[in-house]
Amino acid sequence: MVSGLGLPDSQSVAYFVGPSRAPWVRVNDTLKIRTILVPVLLADTSRHVLRQAAWLARRLDADVILLHVVPAPCYQAGLLSGARAAAADDLHALMVGDAQTELDETEWPDFEGIPVKRMLRRGDPADEIVKAARELNVGMILMSTHGHGAFYRFLLGSVAAKVLHEVECPVWTGVHLEEATASEFSVRRILCSIDLSAHCHHTLELAASMAAALDAKLTLVHVTVGMEFYGPGGYQVDAVWKNEILGFANKAIASLQKHAGTDADVIIESGDATHLLNDAAKRSNADVLVIGHIPGRSHLGDNGNGYGIISASLIPVLSV
Repeated sequence: MVSGLGLPDSQSVAYFVGPSRAPWVRVNDTLKIRTILVPVLLADTSRHVLRQAAWLARRLDADVILLHVVPAPCYQAGLLSGARAAAADDLHALMVGDAQTELDETEWPDFEGIPVKRMLRRGDPADEIVKAARELNVGMILMSTHGHGAFYRFLLGSVAAKVLHEVECPVWTGVHLEEATASEFSVRRILCSIDLSAHCHHTLELAASMAAALDAKLTLVHVTVGMEFYGPGGYQVDAVWKNEILGFANKAIASLQKHAGTDADVIIESGDATHLLNDAAKRSNADVLVIGHIPGRSHLGDNGNGYGIISASLIPVLSV
């Protein structure tokens, strides 16, 4: 049953399906995260990333792998030769040695009581993160797409995008993770974006499994195409078209929930996904947004808007 909020003057329309009977329902044991891979740069440990990784590791009973990648030296062809090349190799070896020492000796108070493995690799950061995830069969990668100083340059945009494009495991990312504090962070409410693609069954089951594992309330959100058109008198909505779109979305989501064994609240909105998902996150007080993740297909699902959603999101995004 749909309870409408009425048509606002703005170019977005929001409708809600009635309340759920339970905050979450456990579905098939699809969430099996035993290891969390956390890329770090030693010059900037990004405390917000470490705190969230530690919180999740404790709640999911997972181990943590802290990965530091030393980029390979890059010189223009023919620029160095002979003694200069040898000196450059020696300098890089010294950098690797110093990084290994710092990685081994750095204290990580956030991970007290959690099994932690420290790993150093050399090469392209994105390539090494992807290789480590595959070789170690990690259950989740937790990384920031935005930060300060060297960490910002290390994991800005291209690295995160390549990791999302290549790996199959869930990836926890956030542009604004640095705004969280240890006392504030917890996952009590999960918002799951359902795009009604073939992948959305998997997205819903993983989101429901995480909600069950974290004892969190699950809310679903679906963003339809825009319903307004401009005509005499300003923006208008075709009532017949609106009802058909909403009816189809409601039936499809109800079928999905029946198959998954969930009975979550549902938000249906119309317009720009990147902005409306933030609105839905505020409305539901969500702590994390779950979206579909299709490796090798324009980075992510959600109608091809995945990376844009991550960049605009005010809360962490879990791509599954």
